[in-house]
Amino acid sequence: MSFTYPKNERLKSKTTIGLLFSEGKSVSKYPLRLVYYSGDIKQDEKIKMGVSVSKKYFKKAVDRNYFKRVLRETYRLNKHILLDNLDKPYSFMFFYQTKDKLSYNEINTKTVQLFEKFLLQINPSPTPEPKTDLQNDTIQ
Repeated sequence: MSFTYPKNERLKSKTTIGLLFSEGKSVSKYPLRLVYYSGDIKQDEKIKMGVSVSKKYFKKAVDRNYFKRVLRETYRLNKHILLDNLDKPYSFMFFYQTKDKLSYNEINTKTVQLFEKFLLQINPSPTPEPKTDLQNDTIQ
């Protein structure tokens, strides 16, 4: 498993970012939000990821940069959750949306929960069929 965040995974294209915000869908796990869009990526690249921290909540660039570094690091360490379960390429924008200064461990835990929630949203598990008792022909 490669825990890297290479340049070819970074979301830089203005057209792709525009598509994310115009046609993308979103999933949230307080205080994180993941906006995603499937398509408009080269087939050899499975994920494009960008991070953002609101200037509204963190006026100082040093604070915004700290949380962007934390978001990139939590993505880097947990991207295997996405890579192992995606069948087509996706573009993501990863947001930190609160003025609360959470610890690295809290953000890491929320990132894992957010990625799992995203996977459930794109691959909803089929509802289990009711079990029938063949002897009594009753539904349990």
